[in-house]
Amino acid sequence: MNNGFRTSLIASIMMLAGTQIAIAEGDPIEGRKKAATCLGCHAAPNFENTYPMYRVPKVGGQHPEYIAAALKAYRDGLRPHKTMRANVANLTDQDIEDISAFFSSVQEEG
Repeated sequence: MNNGFRTSLIASIMMLAGTQIAIAEGDPIEGRKKAATCLGCHAAPNFENTYPMYRVPKVGGQHPEYIAAALKAYRDGLRPHKTMRANVANLTDQDIEDISAFFSSVQEEG
């Protein structure tokens, strides 16, 4: 069974069950370009946010759907964090899908 057919089949089954799923269609190469400001914090080893004080999470290797949902929640004001909100406020859905595809393709060290 090829991947495209399998993905379509799974999506159809989930929708029939009353659950919608989001499948990221981002371009990781474009996402790398768009993620330049993200890398300043999310790629720095042991980086801590200044206020409120906490360790900035590594996002490499996360599922693209999770990353996209988090970025959209910050953009739409559903997740509170002023720095994240400022960084994603002007991202389009495609920008978010591309960034999500990039980060999901990166394997964190450590």
